[in-house]
Amino acid sequence: MSYEETARLRQPRPSPIRRALGGVAIILGLVAATTAASPAAAASPYQRGPNPTAASIAAPTGPFAIASTTVPRGNGFGGGVIYYPTSTSQGTFGGIAISPGLNGTWSGISWLGPRLASQGFVVFGIETNNLNDSPTSRGTQLLAALDYLAQRSSVRTRLDANRLAVLGHSMGGGGALDAALRRPTLKATIGNAPHLPSGSLANDRVPTLIYAMQNDTLVTPARLTSLYDTIPAATERAYIEVTGAGHNYIGQPSTTLARTMIPWLKIFIDSDTRYSPFLCPLNDRSGIRQYRNSCPLI
Repeated sequence: MSYEETARLRQPRPSPIRRALGGVAIILGLVAATTAASPAAAASPYQRGPNPTAASIAAPTGPFAIASTTVPRGNGFGGGVIYYPTSTSQGTFGGIAISPGLNGTWSGISWLGPRLASQGFVVFGIETNNLNDSPTSRGTQLLAALDYLAQRSSVRTRLDANRLAVLGHSMGGGGALDAALRRPTLKATIGNAPHLPSGSLANDRVPTLIYAMQNDTLVTPARLTSLYDTIPAATERAYIEVTGAGHNYIGQPSTTLARTMIPWLKIFIDSDTRYSPFLCPLNDRSGIRQYRNSCPLI
């Protein structure tokens, strides 16, 4: 017998317990290696633009260069202006149709067009058929505008027709909520001081953000909190009351609105989780009197 064979025979054999523990260690090591090798959760395929910051969502201009094109009256609504990113190197973009309020025209809230488009959206600010169109009529026109945007507009190849949203002020805000009730496939809706005669969103299935203005005597915060409370628990939702604002606050560029609107639209149109920390929690509460939400939103 060789020296090596004799040495092996003289070595003590590990006990059954040690052998078992050794097997467990090997298994745990394999699990750890597998876990360490697993890739991080993939980013949304609709993610557009650089990583956001508090400054970038409050900035007057976002990271995308934009252009605009005018749409004449017809096609079920009163015409309007489309704003869109000029480059599609990152892919297509989600779309948003926006309606003004009673006796209002797009020019009265037109700052929203370039502000939102430069963040990576195709934005259609519409004129209504008549200045006194009802919320239901405005809802119909918003849906017609989205259909035009996706099917016949000159920028339709820049648009992802499966990622659409609506927004509006006052009667237009009621119209946006009405449109969401009728088209639950929309990705998001925003009502700014919205007038919705039914007073109910019990059938709402679209992620809904409602803005109230503290000093609004036309559509009061009390009325809008009651409306907000009718949204089903299963529907993502948020309520923001702007400090010291009146009914037509949206008529001037507002950092308070922009820095809360943009994350809402990014989260639900683009499925972009990078924007969740700006609303859940809402760390910057300047200019905001009350905030309610269904966080986590995504």
